[in-house]
Amino acid sequence: MLDWSETVLRLGVATLAGGLIGLDRDLQGKPIGLKTLGLVGLATAMVVMLALPEDGAAQTSDATSRVIQGILTGIGFLGAGVIVREKHSLQVHGLTSAACTWLTACAGIACGVGHWRAVIVGVAFASLLLLAGHPIERWVHRALGGKDEPSEASTDSPIDKPPSA
Repeated sequence: MLDWSETVLRLGVATLAGGLIGLDRDLQGKPIGLKTLGLVGLATAMVVMLALPEDGAAQTSDATSRVIQGILTGIGFLGAGVIVREKHSLQVHGLTSAACTWLTACAGIACGVGHWRAVIVGVAFASLLLLAGHPIERWVHRALGGKDEPSEASTDSPIDKPPSA
């Protein structure tokens, strides 16, 4: 079993890496950002930690692995249901909600197999990311001389403009 510091390190780095990639995407005007990809990085790290041997025991059984795979596939479809695109633009909404849905499933799996440290640290990082992600994005936009509000989708494309009457 990983100790607390290793659990915090692994989940923290996964959250940071995903968040930095998301920040880059947001700065490029893509429909995904710091919070969404931070949550995805965190969630995947939590699930991977489930497959690690605990106290020298054998790794996750094939049956357990198949159950986890099935849950994650099903939750992916559920998460996709909360993502919407505005009719006359490329504006996308619901990505963070979809990532939260998937993270919740990962936390549930971690609870199911008793990886309490992963659950506690993962939920703490997710809460921090959800509370601080938007203010950090705004601050970076201002610091780089961009607009104050981060973009959730590119609005530079002519496709984004509604047809003229």
